[in-house]
Amino acid sequence: MEIFEEIKRRGHEQILFNYDRASGLKAIIAIHNTTLGPALGGCRMLPYQTEEAALEDALRLSEGMTYKAAAAGLDFGGGKTVIIGDPMKDKSEALFRALGRFIETLKGRYLTGEDVGTNEEDFVWARRETRYVVGLPPAYGGSGDTGDNTARGVIQAMRAALMHRYGSPDLQGRRIAVQGLGKVGYHVARRAIEAGARVIAADINPHVVGRVASAWGIEATDPWAVVETPCDIFAPCALGNVITERTVSALQCQVVAGSANNQLADDRLADDLAARGILYAPDFIANAGGLIQVADEIRGYHEERVRHQIDGIYDVLLEIFRKADASGRSTVAVAVDEARRRLDTIQAIHRLYGS
Repeated sequence: MEIFEEIKRRGHEQILFNYDRASGLKAIIAIHNTTLGPALGGCRMLPYQTEEAALEDALRLSEGMTYKAAAAGLDFGGGKTVIIGDPMKDKSEALFRALGRFIETLKGRYLTGEDVGTNEEDFVWARRETRYVVGLPPAYGGSGDTGDNTARGVIQAMRAALMHRYGSPDLQGRRIAVQGLGKVGYHVARRAIEAGARVIAADINPHVVGRVASAWGIEATDPWAVVETPCDIFAPCALGNVITERTVSALQCQVVAGSANNQLADDRLADDLAARGILYAPDFIANAGGLIQVADEIRGYHEERVRHQIDGIYDVLLEIFRKADASGRSTVAVAVDEARRRLDTIQAIHRLYGS
């Protein structure tokens, strides 16, 4: 990867490589855009195969956070942290305190919290070294786990897609295939069943599938076959790059709406989905519930206000679907344009008034 060319292409403002010998921390912080306010984005911890793979993840995820915050109407920019390490073996107090020290040096330019491979308890350690963490447990003054609020937004995305496609937002009797039953996917499956849907679910951990099947009466399927499951809605709720040139032709659904980031291996695949008659809810809008929650925490958490904002995902997506149909463009292209338009407008206001 030509790092500076990639930064230029994506429009990032800053990339920081953090190494701490004492704790073994190897982290990358990517700040994409701070036009709307300080960069806000979670901290992901995975055993990346290469440093280049970790950097690519940080760059792509932080860019998505910019559009997510802009589309959600938040006054925050986009950023992301990735830690190279196995979250099952490599976590320690020292590691997260070292991360906190690095984040504190940015003096509020970037705030972070839980993501894939990390949880709110990890940032109790980081909080000892920095003020700039969010999503802490309620006992420590935070708003707690973001999984359920993220799922709430995904359900609103599903309802909007059904309304646009069928004229009714009702999930009753709809067949929904959920890929991944982690901190968000579990709540997506639960909420869908509570709304009367029939849920087929898969996870790489068979014990998780068994537990959820027992608790909620879902139909279990193979994690590699779930993409091809006949259903009304396919909900990717695990890692990204699920829809590729190979899998796009294997989908047997009418709608794709899930919580995973970067569901499309390439944004051009949104055109392929549209050509097949599959309605795609852009991931950075469908999964914005967690970001809305932690953003509200910064100004003083108010649960009712957060729920109201998350439920607004329904109307945002209805408008994007309408504009996509009217223009003949993909839902991703329309959603990105809408986010960029807000960024440009606020930037112009800031220039005008010298802010």
